Amino acid sequence: MKIVHYPHPSLRQKAEPVTQLSKDIQILAEKMLELMYEHNGVGLAAPQVAQPLRMIAINFVGDPEQKDQELIAINPVIIEASKTIIDDREGCLSFPNLFSRVRRPKRVKVQFYNLKGELMEGVFEDLAARIWQHEIDHLDGVLFIDKMGTVGRDASKRALKEFEEAYYEAQKNGEIPKDLTPRF
Repeated sequence: MKIVHYPHPSLRQKAEPVTQLSKDIQILAEKMLELMYEHNGVGLAAPQVAQPLRMIAINFVGDPEQKDQELIAINPVIIEASKTIIDDREGCLSFPNLFSRVRRPKRVKVQFYNLKGELMEGVFEDLAARIWQHEIDHLDGVLFIDKMGTVGRDASKRALKEFEEAYYEAQKNGEIPKDLTPRF
């Protein structure tokens, strides 16, 4: 399993709800956390590993030693967002080395299920709120490049073209499968 890069089609696919907490879901969660840490991330959504499921892995500080900051969220939803908006720098593991300012609500209230099937709820602010919003956007096929302002979009055009060229070259060489069949 690996993190897919833009413009892989799974990044634009709306993810399906997880309906059963199986051993496969547990294995996927473990692999997602490993990949997130391997790439120095703080969040990773299942579509980023070509799995069309509503599931995300988060560690709010990005430190594998701080397990208390780690969680797996199944079928997460933002049920409330503050009117206060923060404009801050954001990146994405599916867009290596691309960063831009993105406007997002400062605080969100989120509901999700944990791996035990328990309904959880929490209020998150600042970076934690940004992580939730970014990862939940992935579940809906929305990317941080869609949230960039005009300046960010203009500044990112060259990098996006390079991602596209690299992706299509890898696909042509058989390095990227053309189907979206889930693989655990």
